[in-house]
Amino acid sequence: MLAPNMSVGVNVMFKIVQEVAKILGPNYDCEIIEAHHRMKKDAPSGTAERLAEIILQERRLTAAALRHGRQGITGERTRDEVGVHSLRGGDVVGDHTVIFAGPGERLELTHKASTREVLARGALRAAHWVVTRPPGVYSMQDVLGLAD
Repeated sequence: MLAPNMSVGVNVMFKIVQEVAKILGPNYDCEIIEAHHRMKKDAPSGTAERLAEIILQERRLTAAALRHGRQGITGERTRDEVGVHSLRGGDVVGDHTVIFAGPGERLELTHKASTREVLARGALRAAHWVVTRPPGVYSMQDVLGLAD
């Protein structure tokens, strides 16, 4: 089982973000904001990185399109960039928001984990599912029936 996040909700979010990115296309600017506890060592989170990969794939962009935070005079935002912003503080378990901002409207998709138990519940669901499958490499998308 290989997954950047075992939460069922996050994995549903992955699928929804893929569909929304496909539907809205490049006319909507895309930004990812993630927040975690102050003790987290890496940034961005693996979940935020997977969200970015999904958006880049749907938009046929490379990793060069990623903008990790902004500072100073950066110039106008280009149509082909995807912003990724990491916040650290307190005891935040994990919050992830993907913003699609278009002319006159904005769609925000958010998942907030208030306990690490959601990760354990997803892992247990995956364990029950995977034991019924032949040997191989599977993802939570497979477990949830969301794989393409």
